[in-house]
Amino acid sequence: MFVLIVGGGKVGSHLANLLLKEGHQIKIIDDRPDVLERIKEELPKETIIVGDGSSPAVLEAAGVRQAKVLAAVTGDDEANLVITTLARFEFNVPRVIARVNNPKNEWMFTQEMGVDVALNQAGILARLIAEEMSLGDMMTMLKLRRGKYSLVEEKIYPGAKAIGVAIKDLSIPKNCTISGILRGSEMVLPRGITILEAGDEVLALVDDDAAVELAKLLGRPSENK
Repeated sequence: MFVLIVGGGKVGSHLANLLLKEGHQIKIIDDRPDVLERIKEELPKETIIVGDGSSPAVLEAAGVRQAKVLAAVTGDDEANLVITTLARFEFNVPRVIARVNNPKNEWMFTQEMGVDVALNQAGILARLIAEEMSLGDMMTMLKLRRGKYSLVEEKIYPGAKAIGVAIKDLSIPKNCTISGILRGSEMVLPRGITILEAGDEVLALVDDDAAVELAKLLGRPSENK
């Protein structure tokens, strides 16, 4: 897959290295001499485009029309919005991702501005902390639909409400689907008659409210009062 990255700072160069290691094709755009000097030592020279990433001509020269994903990760929110708007509405890039540097600007990073996914690092950290505090041992493995849904995993704690109960008899919250159970070295496909056991690792697709309710069924008894 071809990914175009605009911004060669620490975020952009780290992303470029990760994608290259996974076998993807990338181009990275920047025009700052100090940044270019650094990334020329970290990345293949043929992947580096010198220029202003908010320029349509520079984007086109970098191959934006062939890109499956564009990531605007400069340290300037205004520049990122210009880049995402061009990528979506001028060049029809299928997937557009933008970095949000100032959390106060997050409201502007919408689909109307060409943004599919807005990465607000401060906001992501705050949500992760809140999830850890509210969900106990539940682990968020994947976020879907701009964070509206999550794939979560939780090991059933000794004494949890769910132990010894068939899935069909559990008060499973709305917007929760149990998709798998890891029991020892085996994967158990969940059915209505499946009895849950202490130590089972339950995989589920949930929204935020359902995650809290599921944690009450699977977690420590002291947390379920």
